[in-house]
Order: sequence, then structure tokens, then C-alpha cells
Amino acid sequence: MDWFDLLKAIILGFVEGMTEFAPVSSTGHLIIVDDMWLKTEEFLGKYPANTFKIVIQLGSILAVVIVFWKRLFSLIGLYQVETREGGSTRFNLMHVIIGMLPAVVLGFAFKDLIDDYLFGVETVIWALVAGAILMITADKFGPKTPSVTSLDQLTYKQAFSIGLVQCLSLWPGFSRSGATISGGVLFGLNHKTAADFTFIMAVPIMAGASLVSVVKNMDMMSMDYLSFYVVGFVSAFLFSLLSIKFFLKLIDRIKLTPFAIYRIVIAAVLAWIVWM
Repeated sequence: MDWFDLLKAIILGFVEGMTEFAPVSSTGHLIIVDDMWLKTEEFLGKYPANTFKIVIQLGSILAVVIVFWKRLFSLIGLYQVETREGGSTRFNLMHVIIGMLPAVVLGFAFKDLIDDYLFGVETVIWALVAGAILMITADKFGPKTPSVTSLDQLTYKQAFSIGLVQCLSLWPGFSRSGATISGGVLFGLNHKTAADFTFIMAVPIMAGASLVSVVKNMDMMSMDYLSFYVVGFVSAFLFSLLSIKFFLKLIDRIKLTPFAIYRIVIAAVLAWIVWM
């Protein structure tokens, strides 16, 4: 394996890290960069390429754990987070479970249908546009004065409502963060708090999805390209750290509309590549 092969791993880790948690669809970007340019599957083979995608997603998950370790550890009783007013946080594991539940149930129920009918370039293009419309709608019609400005103010009803909107992210290209942040804003959260909830929910959801993929592909996973995997993991981890911290500082200032416009541009690029 030469330096150019490892550069591919760095590039794909960069794409995963910079797009997994921003509301722009990592799936759409990986289609452009990998399926249409780097073609990792041709280079590694189908199953090692699938292993690589799991590995870089694990790098992104680790980044969220590092950034939100206090909140995550508090959910399982290993750390005590104080509210702004003092005292223990009211945000707890039940908020996360309730928020995850709709997408987990639908994801398991319709996984084969999603894999067979929605994992295509054309459907991703439409998902990019649909997600952009939802994000613009959230910015335009969400409450002007959010009722929830910290996770400690989040209700179970709001968590479940956001979880229902998150189901849209089962459509590849829609974007998990795009759906959940938009849902949060529409149901009274400010953008920063909606993003916080999105990232915390992402840990068990992404970890669970990765575990299912590992179990499903266990017999076909290969360690022949270990250096490629390690470089991709580190790249995804570092760039995820960077993007999460940058995004959390930015989101309350610029809202979702600039990301929605960017999604439409990416959809147009994909459409031009596919249909022209």
C-alpha cells in the first residue's frame, strides 16, 4: 500500500468527519468523492470497503464522545452535570431513548426496503432537496423566541416529537442532523440546543448501526488493509472533532438556511453528473 492509497483514506476520513454531523448529508458527499472519484470499492473490494466505512464512522462516534463526555457520562450515572441555576441536570437517559425510539423501530422494520430502494444516487439527490426545504421551513416558521435554550428544559414530548422528525433521516441523503435540528427548532428549541440533542442521540444510534453492520459482515470482514483503516479512522476522528466544535459555535448565528442552500448546490452537482 503506497502513500497515494493512504491519501485516499485521509480524504475519505476528511469527508466523513466534516459532513457526518453538519446538516449536509455525509451520504451525498461520499457518493461524489468515493463512488464517483476515488472508487474505494474497486481498489479494496466490496467487503473491505464496507469495513472501511464502518471504521471511519467509529472515528466520528469517538469524536462525539470526546466533545460530549460529561453529558454522556451523566446519562449513565458516572458524572454529575449541574444546571445553569445549580443542582443536578433534568436531562436524562429517557430523553435520549424516547428521541431514538421512532427511528430505531422504523429502521429495523423497513431496513431491507430502505437498502433495496433508497440507496441510489437519484433518491439521494431528492433527499438533499427535501432536507433543504425542511431546514428552510424550520428557520422561517420556528418560534422567534425559543422556549428551550438548554437540554435541561427539554420535555419528553419534545424529545419524542424530534424523534418522529428524525425518521426522515432513514431516507439516505436527508441527513440525521438536518432532520433532528430542524425538528428541534420547529418544536421550540434554539439551534444550539437542538444540535446538542442531535449529537448526543447520534452516539447510540450510530454505534448501534455500526454494531449491526459488524455482526452482519463479520464473516467477510478483512484486516488485510489495516493501515488504510487506521489512517481513515484517525482522519475521521480528528476532522469530526474540528467540525463538531466549529458547528456548535456557528449554528446559533447562521441558522440552517446556509446549509440548506449548500445542499441544493450539492444536489445540483450530483444531478449534473448523473443526468447530463
